[in-house]
Amino acid sequence: MTRPRFLPDNFMLMLLCTVALASLFPAQGRATDMLKVATTVAISLLFFLHGAKLSRSAILAGLGHWRAHLMVFSATFLLFPLIGWGLQPVLSPFVTPELYVGFLFLCVLPSTVQSSIALTALARGNMPAAICAASASTLLGIVITPFLVGLLLAKGAAMADPLATMGRIAMQLLLPFVAGHLLQPVVGEFVKRRASVLKFVDQGSILLVVYAAFSHAVIDGLWSALPLPALAGLAVLCAVLLGLVLSLLTWACRMLGFSKEDEVSIVFCGSQKSLISGVPMANVLFSASAAGAIVLPLMVYHQMQLMVCAVLARRYARRPEDRGAADPAGAPAGVEQRRPG
Repeated sequence: MTRPRFLPDNFMLMLLCTVALASLFPAQGRATDMLKVATTVAISLLFFLHGAKLSRSAILAGLGHWRAHLMVFSATFLLFPLIGWGLQPVLSPFVTPELYVGFLFLCVLPSTVQSSIALTALARGNMPAAICAASASTLLGIVITPFLVGLLLAKGAAMADPLATMGRIAMQLLLPFVAGHLLQPVVGEFVKRRASVLKFVDQGSILLVVYAAFSHAVIDGLWSALPLPALAGLAVLCAVLLGLVLSLLTWACRMLGFSKEDEVSIVFCGSQKSLISGVPMANVLFSASAAGAIVLPLMVYHQMQLMVCAVLARRYARRPEDRGAADPAGAPAGVEQRRPG
């Protein structure tokens, strides 16, 4: 029996269970120190594997679509932050100050890789462009996100110095990613063959960091400081943000004359926010006691983007085939179609 799409996916259910576990049995004492070492190792391994998965041929295939990449970059690192910052007087009363800090942090995160590509494939979009744009967003976000955090949250409580944390982020995220990509010719095939097994590294790393973050937050009284109306308000904020971004990206793509295949890749790559990048970055950029509340908006938005964009992808997929349209792998079918950029 197929699970209804309005229900959380398996990974989201595991995240909710992890939050519940941290709420009931938070890590304390020596266990906290051991957990800190374990999360550092797990996240470094996670980004090493993501670097190893990134094919150089996919990068070269997608580089020519520079206008599409510029749209994704602008949406990810300009449109999102402007919405979060510009609507703060209107939206911040719905939640607590700590949750709005997390909401702003969500706005400056890079795009996802896996879900952006999967949604683009389902919707018969430009796959090479999606692979290149999503991968570039992840890589650039390692540098740009801390800078934007410092710009938007310069007075945010419990925030570490963004410039000082760039070195830590480079060591924990960027260096393993680059090392994995450089070794891609050696380990790439092994990683692809073990994709189903290595998926547990992805999910296990995030669950470990979420448990550590919420353990600290629970000990410092997270749930007593978060009333239920604020959690409901957080869902409203995420829905408004996702709706605005999807609408503006779709309108801009059609106004600028992008093909339908490019529109698909731009809409999905530009509207997604990465849980895999966001949780480790929050762990580095913010104090241990603040990280739990900081990642809560990201968890809500992550599930919302998956459910809404899955429905949207199926609507795109139902469009009639064009003679010159690209297939899901990005190769032209029949007469070559002219693409912007």
